[in-house]
Amino acid sequence: MDNLGLMMQKDSCTLYLMAQNFHYTCNMANTDQPYRENPLLRLSYNLIAPFYDLVLKHPLSKARASSLRALPSDAPGKVLISGIGTGLDLPLLPAMHRYTALDFNAAMLSRARIRDTELQVDWVLGDSMALPFADAQFDHAVLHLILAVVPQPARCLSEAVRTVKPGGTIIILDKFLRPKQLALMRRAINPLLRQIATRTDVVFEDVLREVPGLQPVSDVPLLAGGWFRGIVLRKD
Repeated sequence: MDNLGLMMQKDSCTLYLMAQNFHYTCNMANTDQPYRENPLLRLSYNLIAPFYDLVLKHPLSKARASSLRALPSDAPGKVLISGIGTGLDLPLLPAMHRYTALDFNAAMLSRARIRDTELQVDWVLGDSMALPFADAQFDHAVLHLILAVVPQPARCLSEAVRTVKPGGTIIILDKFLRPKQLALMRRAINPLLRQIATRTDVVFEDVLREVPGLQPVSDVPLLAGGWFRGIVLRKD
């Protein structure tokens, strides 16, 4: 197992690795750090990380595989995975692409890194709502279970769009309410759950309305009666 040390001092951080061929970039020193809006969420994912796979691996495996089939298999490209988590997507990704895997939590990211994979991956500790990448850098972006986690989902989507080239795709898997859907229980538990794990009140159509320059390609129900949806968008 890789030895990963993380030392954070105010608005800067230092990462040190003892791992061969491990390219790891820390980009949490940006003064614009929206991930800091919810310190309890950051702490909770440190605690969740050891149990994350046990809870989510099998229930979502088919949905993940279905969503990732939207990645092209005929030409290699550069793919951003914004919110890689513990890396449950990694075994399902086509090997032909070059991946940049980003997460805001070092505990989750270190678990993703130790997975046995032949993929070409650059690992980045960074914020999905303030991506540390230039405009139009990637051919595609994967946003699995991140839009309903971050405090500002529209900003997260907007950042992915900014870093994807025109004509590129944004591939989304997450739980969303439908417009005007009551979902009283989900809305009732949201004030607590959003502080420690995930939001349950995000309406995707509201998020999309705030992010111009996108065309829907597909939107299919994948799990839990359509609460989890697989959505593909194309950048103008």
